[in-house]
Amino acid sequence: MKVEDFDFELPEELIAQTPLLDRTSSKLLVADYPNDAYKHETFSAILGELNKGDCLVLNDTKVMPARLMGVKEETGANVEVLLLTQIEGDNWETLVKPAKRVKVGTKITFGEGLLTAVCTELKDHGGRIFRFEYEGVFFEVLDKLGEMPLPPYIHEKLEEKDRYQTVYAKEQGSAAAPTAGLHFTEMLLDDIRAKGVKIAFVTLHVGLGTFRPVSVDSIDDHEMHSEFYRVSKETAQTINEVRAAGGKIVAVGTTSTRTLETVATKFDGQMEEDSGWTSIFIYPGYQFKCIDGMITNFHLPKSTLVMLVSALTSREFILTAYKEAIERSYRFFSFGDAMFIKGRNY
Repeated sequence: MKVEDFDFELPEELIAQTPLLDRTSSKLLVADYPNDAYKHETFSAILGELNKGDCLVLNDTKVMPARLMGVKEETGANVEVLLLTQIEGDNWETLVKPAKRVKVGTKITFGEGLLTAVCTELKDHGGRIFRFEYEGVFFEVLDKLGEMPLPPYIHEKLEEKDRYQTVYAKEQGSAAAPTAGLHFTEMLLDDIRAKGVKIAFVTLHVGLGTFRPVSVDSIDDHEMHSEFYRVSKETAQTINEVRAAGGKIVAVGTTSTRTLETVATKFDGQMEEDSGWTSIFIYPGYQFKCIDGMITNFHLPKSTLVMLVSALTSREFILTAYKEAIERSYRFFSFGDAMFIKGRNY
C-alpha cells in the first residue's frame, strides 16, 4: 500500500489555530462502520453514543513546557531546543533549530545560566542528545524557563497554557498533547461515569514520531520512533472485565490506541500491567486485539495517524468521512473537531 493512497486536499483555512472556548462545543462526526453511516453532532453528544458497561480509555500524559530558547556559549547565537524524551537521568532526546549550529560538545545556556546543556550525540532530522546541568528540581526549572510546545502550524500565541492540556493530565513527560482528549471537561467525564461507563487511564508520552512526516513511498518502509507507555494493574483489570462482559472498549486518541494494542499484542489479546517502549505502526490490514472504537481528531494527509484510523474500518470509509468533514468545514488538527469511529466489531 502506498502513502499516496492516504492523500486528500485540505483547505488551509480548516487548520484550527485556536481552541474553542467551550471544550464540548466542537463538532463530532460519528462514523459508524457496521451500519455504513455518518452522523453530525456536537461533541457533548458523545454521552449518548457510549453505553452502560463500556469502557473509555484516556491517556493521562501531561505536556511539559518543553520548548527552550537558549544561546550557544561560544558565539551567543540563538538556539531553540524542544525536549522529546528523557533517556536516562539528565540525558534527553531533543529537536534543535537550527540543528547545523549544534555539534557534539556544543554547550547551550538557558535563562542566564539557570540551565545548561551539552550536546553528546547527533541524531537524524535535527535530533540531538543533550546532558542537562542545573540546581534543584529539573521540572521546576523547566516550568520557569520553558514554553508550551505548540505544533508548528499554530501561529497564534496561546493565552492559557492549560488549554493545550487535557483536564485529566497527570503524568508529566510529553512533548505534545494527546489532542483527542482536549474536548472533555470534568463535568462530561462525571456524566459518562454516572451513565455506567467505566473510565480507565493509560500513559503514553508523545515523542518524536508526532513531528516526523512520512518520507517514503511505501507504508512498509516507514519506521516509527519509540515512545514510552505504561498500563496499570487497575486499568488492565478494568479492560479485561469489560471485554469479558461484552462491553465495548473506546480509546480516546491514537496514543491510547497504540498503547492498548501494544500490550494486547504482547499478551495474546489480554491486558496486563506493563510498561516499556512501543514503536507499533498500525495501518490497514492490522487486526485489532483490544479496542472496538476510537475518538480522534482529524489528521494530516498521508500521515501515520490517518493510516491508523483507516485500519479500524477501511481506507475508503475514513476518506469518505474526511470528505464530509471538509465539505462541512470541520476544524482539523490539534485544536480541531472530533470523530467517533465505530469499528468493524462495534
